[in-house]
Amino acid sequence: MTLNPQQITEAIDEIQARNRAVDLNKKWETSLVRKALILITTYFLASVTMFIIEDSRPLVSAVIPTLGYFLSTLGFGCMKRIWIEKLEKNI
Repeated sequence: MTLNPQQITEAIDEIQARNRAVDLNKKWETSLVRKALILITTYFLASVTMFIIEDSRPLVSAVIPTLGYFLSTLGFGCMKRIWIEKLEKNI
């Protein structure tokens, strides 16, 4: 299948648009705004849950799952890099 110059230009434009979308998505996934929103949401939902189950200190208890999420965001980045390095060695 032979593409004319117009089709090639359109294909390149589509690839560049997709790459921009992927780059923006990657930036969102690692952004502090996203992490803060998840922390706030986690704390809020955990607090509500603690109130519902009548925990004696619901606001303090809600810190535990929130802290767990926060720590996982710190540790998994390192684990991801190690995993990628090992994967690249096997390719």
